[in-house]
Amino acid sequence: MSKYTTGEIAKLCGVSVRTVQYYDERGILIPSELSEGGRRLYSEDDYKKLKIICFLRDAGISIKSIGELLSESNPSSVISVLLEKQEQLLQNEVKERQEQLAMLEGIKKALKGIENFSVESIGDIAYAMENKKKMKQLHAVLLITGIPLNIIQWVSIILWITTGIQWLFWGYILVAIPYAIFIIRFLSKRIVYICPQCHEIFKPHLKEFIFSNHSMTLRKLTCTSCGYHGFCVETYREEEKNNE
Repeated sequence: MSKYTTGEIAKLCGVSVRTVQYYDERGILIPSELSEGGRRLYSEDDYKKLKIICFLRDAGISIKSIGELLSESNPSSVISVLLEKQEQLLQNEVKERQEQLAMLEGIKKALKGIENFSVESIGDIAYAMENKKKMKQLHAVLLITGIPLNIIQWVSIILWITTGIQWLFWGYILVAIPYAIFIIRFLSKRIVYICPQCHEIFKPHLKEFIFSNHSMTLRKLTCTSCGYHGFCVETYREEEKNNE
């Protein structure tokens, strides 16, 4: 029957000698015998056991859990629970990493829209990203309500041009005007802007809000705090702000 020294079994399993010694110290891989000179000698069963330990470690299972598993008289009753627990742990870690990657990507995108970067700019980005989910929900509401109206607009124009029927177009106008007023009031109550100059959060004047140049995340406004005129970051207005 094959016998392996610490160095030999470590090399076969692709680990360091210190790792094998550590497993011995933890009591999960005790050598089958010692040579006359006191050297550790491992059997074929020890080699297979080390392969199992390495496999479970690669799966992210802790040494403590591996030790508890190997000490069980009926490990099959424990392994499924252990693996499920580890799977859930890894899924949570993956989710956390994905959220961190999304945060980094959001920061990178936000930095592209900032002309004069400062430490305070990080706070502005953090504030905007905290309300990103609410902003997405807000944009979804606008999209859902706006698409049907947009379809009616183009259908009414095409009918007017091709058949001369005008009533649908004027009906669209009667609906579109109150809708536009509603949307402006709806947005003005829920959206505020972060000034890149003084980093204050402000609500712009309604007229400027309506007619200013803008994108999905930026709007060219005049800060009510410092007078800066330029693109400001759009974000959702927090509830405590609404109560003030």
